[in-house]
Amino acid sequence: MSTPSSTHLVLIPSYNPGPRVIETVRAARAQWNPVWVVVDGSTDGSAAALAAMAREDPGLRVLAQPRNRGKGAAVLRGALFAGGEGYTHVLTMDSDGQHPAADIGRFMRASLAEPAALILGEPQFDATAPALRVRGRRICNWFANLETLWTGIHDSLFGFRVYPIEPLVRVMRRQPWMRRFDFDAEVAVRLCWRGLPVRNLRAPVRYFRPEEDGVSHFNYWRDNALLTWMHMRLFAGFLLRLPLLLWRRVRR
Repeated sequence: MSTPSSTHLVLIPSYNPGPRVIETVRAARAQWNPVWVVVDGSTDGSAAALAAMAREDPGLRVLAQPRNRGKGAAVLRGALFAGGEGYTHVLTMDSDGQHPAADIGRFMRASLAEPAALILGEPQFDATAPALRVRGRRICNWFANLETLWTGIHDSLFGFRVYPIEPLVRVMRRQPWMRRFDFDAEVAVRLCWRGLPVRNLRAPVRYFRPEEDGVSHFNYWRDNALLTWMHMRLFAGFLLRLPLLLWRRVRR
């Protein structure tokens, strides 16, 4: 039976996820109540399938964006609605089945024990993970840790995590960026800059092949260019904040 909560909800941004989205949402609902899905302009028929599920399940809510605006934009919309209804935290997870629904309760309990903290998933890759992407994320993680003076971001790109809504919304409203593939890394860095404590929990991740209904929207050149531009901006912000970050590090 799923665990009910009046403060924490599961938020799933979804864009053309393929048939695995139904299994993903069912798995999340088996662990937690409520679960919200933000359909980010999907054109693959998943919006109608999810809406049908929601009509039969009061613990599931579907929000639809008329056009694709990016993962960060979808998370922001869901967080704004959640905050407006009195929720304080959201656990984000992907809609394609890569993230471990079975670990939702463990991450939520960590957040309930330390509500001010940013609870980050630390991915444990298996043989399904593309080697190029695993190596590439090490570069992004190194820069994220430099930009926060090694505050404790073990993985900046893994989207299975719990955010306190208020600082998440405040950070995103102040920036025109963080709306697409750059969302996960940039928001983690900026929340560290705001002084949120970081807690890392290990979690398995699985990459599905196309013949397993796996879907990937990652574009090597476009998304790496976006990450490069993101780190250029963050490094400039890091230099401006360096005295404050050094002072915090000395205090710790």
